[in-house]
Amino acid sequence: MKPLYESAAGSPLAGNQRFYGRLAESVEERTQVESFVVPLRSGKAWPVKAGQICRIVEIEGPQVVDFNAWNLHNPRERFWAARTKQLHHAHMQVFDRFWSCLPYLRPMATVIGDSINYGIDQDGAGCHDLLGTRCDPYVHKLLSGEELDVCCHSNLTRAVAPFRLCETDVHDVLNIFQVTGLTPDKHQYFVKPCPAKKGDYFEFFAEIDLLCAISTCPHGDMSIPIWGPGASAAPIDICRPVGVEVHVLRPEMLVGWHSPAVSSYAGLHGMRLK
Repeated sequence: MKPLYESAAGSPLAGNQRFYGRLAESVEERTQVESFVVPLRSGKAWPVKAGQICRIVEIEGPQVVDFNAWNLHNPRERFWAARTKQLHHAHMQVFDRFWSCLPYLRPMATVIGDSINYGIDQDGAGCHDLLGTRCDPYVHKLLSGEELDVCCHSNLTRAVAPFRLCETDVHDVLNIFQVTGLTPDKHQYFVKPCPAKKGDYFEFFAEIDLLCAISTCPHGDMSIPIWGPGASAAPIDICRPVGVEVHVLRPEMLVGWHSPAVSSYAGLHGMRLK
């Protein structure tokens, strides 16, 4: 079977891989301008300007991270996980791009580094998951009848509040460092323990000015089932903080690069103007 969308050379899906590869390799051409730690079971939002590199780092060991992104100046333009999954892969890889929602449809960021490089395992699972989404208190209440505020959706909601965003601005995520797949018999979603080690990282190049937010998932390294036989509340000792770094590049590294424009589609949708 051939994929519906193929990233042929010269396609906007592929981008300039020589350029992004050079950014990843030329670590000496970067200057770190921000660094902070997101505590376990919490969330944080922060800006990343166009042309900067952001790195998410496992500072103590395996920990799943739920990631959202918006146009810093227009939060109606936000990361579109479903279309990104269709255009690239169900699990994000180096050179995949974070595509924004309609009517904008442009690359918001491009993945340039992944120290795990998990690939596809014997169960058909991959890392950096776009198949699923964030844990939330509504599903928890539906399945258990319990009130629970310790969820990624709630962490992200609190994280973006200082930027005057609210719960309805939180959207489907990229689950960084999370290994997932579909069962062969019924194609149901499954999760495996996080394979990351201390020092592992995932990094991207910002194509436009971004507001980013992450949640350090309350289920930690996913080594304990969330639902079903053997499930229990994740103990603190499988939950860890995560580091975030923002780097600027020397100007000469960005020669020839420019932020992508929004879609040029006229937006009439078959309607006639009188």
